[in-house]
This record gives sequence, structure tokens and C-alpha cells, in this order.
Amino acid sequence: MNTSVDQLEQSIKKLEHYCAYQERCHEEVRSKMQQLKIPYTEQDRILVHLIEHNFLNEERFAIAFASGKHRIKQWGKQRISNELKLRNISSRIINTALKEISDQEYSENFNRLAHKIWQQTTEQNPLLKKKKCSDFLFRKGYETSLVYDKIHELESSM
Repeated sequence: MNTSVDQLEQSIKKLEHYCAYQERCHEEVRSKMQQLKIPYTEQDRILVHLIEHNFLNEERFAIAFASGKHRIKQWGKQRISNELKLRNISSRIINTALKEISDQEYSENFNRLAHKIWQQTTEQNPLLKKKKCSDFLFRKGYETSLVYDKIHELESSM
């Protein structure tokens, strides 16, 4: 009995460290618990402990994820939203996280990225160049209207 309690305490300490190192969502912590072979009967109790002691907070995770992916990887709001949905984050929290990205920063990053890809695309055929550039921006997760307006603007400035 005592060994089981000691193992549980060790597992909790490992998970506390895991969550303190970097923001995590519930899905990542559940996956880590399975990896550590923590019994299912204990997993909910451990999750509650991590939440109560502020090691785990999905809203904080979503805000950090959204701002990081936007600033570092230049992702658009659609891609960020889809990635958060894959991690079972609620729509309310996703909307809160996306609001943390300022419209000015979002616009500046989008414009810089669009100009960069337009310049780097060496395609001679104008239709193929537009397609390659717009496909790239769509993969990054930018909104359709933004992409088409920008591609049209870049094309007319040639």
C-alpha cells in the first residue's frame, strides 16, 4: 500500500514539473499520465490537483499557444483555432486566446509574410505564382478574403 502511495506522489511531482516547464493542455497531461502508466482511477484526481495548484490552466495554455504560434511560426487565426480544437480546447477559450493577438500585429505579420512569399516565388506564369502564394498563406491559416485581397494587391503592383 505504501509503495503505491509513494509511486503516486512521484508521479504527481513528475507531472507538476512537466506542467511547470511549459504550458500544457489537459490532453497533453492525460497522454503523459498514460505514458507514465498511472492508473485510470487516479488520473482525474491528479488532474484536479494540478488545476487546483495552478499547474494546469487551459485558458493560459491557449493564450500562450496562440501568441507563440503567431509570433514565431507566423500562423493565421484559422490554423491556430484548428490546432487548439485538435487539443479539445473549448470554443470560448479559443476565442479568448485569439483576441489576445492584436489586429495591428496580425496585419503586420500577414503583410510581411505575403510580401516575402511573393518575392521568393520564382514562378513565371502569373496564375501559378498567385496559386502558389495563396496556397502557402492558406496553409499558414490566414482567412480567404485576406489572402485574395493581398494577392490581388501584390499582382497589380508588379
